Amino acid sequence: MNRPNRAVRFFITALSWAAAILYPAAVYAGIRTGHLAAVALLLCAIALVRWIRSPTGGNLAIAAIAIALSAAALLFADALPLKFYPVAMNAAFLFVFGRSLLSTPIVEKFARMKEPDLPAQAAAYCRRVTQAWCVFFVLNGLAALDSALFRSDAWWTLYNGLIAYILIGAMFAGEFLIRTIVRRRTLGLEKPQGGGNA
Repeated sequence: MNRPNRAVRFFITALSWAAAILYPAAVYAGIRTGHLAAVALLLCAIALVRWIRSPTGGNLAIAAIAIALSAAALLFADALPLKFYPVAMNAAFLFVFGRSLLSTPIVEKFARMKEPDLPAQAAAYCRRVTQAWCVFFVLNGLAALDSALFRSDAWWTLYNGLIAYILIGAMFAGEFLIRTIVRRRTLGLEKPQGGGNA
């Protein structure tokens, strides 16, 4: 009985992610064609769907920011506010990840969903990974801000619509590789030394 609901949720999730990924290209098209209103509505739709799918305080804040940026773009007939959305997203993720360092790091929370009895060494590693993501969001947010304020529309679209996602993928791949190496070393240290005694 829950299959239709799952299918709808999956469709909404996939649609919202696709719209978010294509958002920079949509902004670029809106600038070139003069249809900024349509892009502003798209931004609001992305944020509202994200909040409806997961009604958290963070997603509500993102929705409010998206609506404010869209309203500013329409009020001043300028695409610049729409180009600040990637900056706002990085700031939001930085806030979530950074705040979690005051208690249980968010990466550790995800890890404990799979492995509740997480070793102390693994918990320390999760904290370092969370810190690494905070650094990434700072640098990526600054790059997004630079692209919005000082670069061409084409470069803004290229960075926020492609390069940023490649960098995110590289972060995931690098973390997976490091985690695999750390886990193997940890398991190697835990193995009993030497052969059996006669």
